[in-house]
Amino acid sequence: MKTIILIGLPGAGKSTIGVILAKSLGMNFIDTDIVMQERTGRLLQELIDDEGIDAFLAIEEDTALSLDADNTVIATGGSVVLSDRAMKHLKSKSIIIYLIISFEEMVRRLGNITTRGIVLFPGQSLSEMYDQRIPLYEEYADIRIGCSDGDFERILEAVVCEIRESMR
Repeated sequence: MKTIILIGLPGAGKSTIGVILAKSLGMNFIDTDIVMQERTGRLLQELIDDEGIDAFLAIEEDTALSLDADNTVIATGGSVVLSDRAMKHLKSKSIIIYLIISFEEMVRRLGNITTRGIVLFPGQSLSEMYDQRIPLYEEYADIRIGCSDGDFERILEAVVCEIRESMR
């Protein structure tokens, strides 16, 4: 089976759904945020605070470009779509699934954004970040799944159904 890439806003459920999806399809699972933390020995927020946003995005891009996994579900960081290079690499041999949540649901799920490792440019509000990224998620997505309801069984069923349809 092709590699499955999950993209979406912070709090969309990429990591949670990714693990469940990988288990149900008998695939491997990679979370790029965890890969970044393992490679740097630091938490995502520490990377942003210590190195700055540009360095964080460069590390995120390098991480995405280094991935060459088959039969794997990959949960990406929410800001990976800011790198056209990374997204073209990921899309080259994968199915990209965009997990959609509303702005209100993102805010509700995020809680304390100062510890989550979320890329916000200087002066950028969460609303502006949302508006900046939505067109990028749409551009790269092969499949779109609404996830605002948090019903993981329904979401998983929808994802599996869409993957099977796309492989026909």
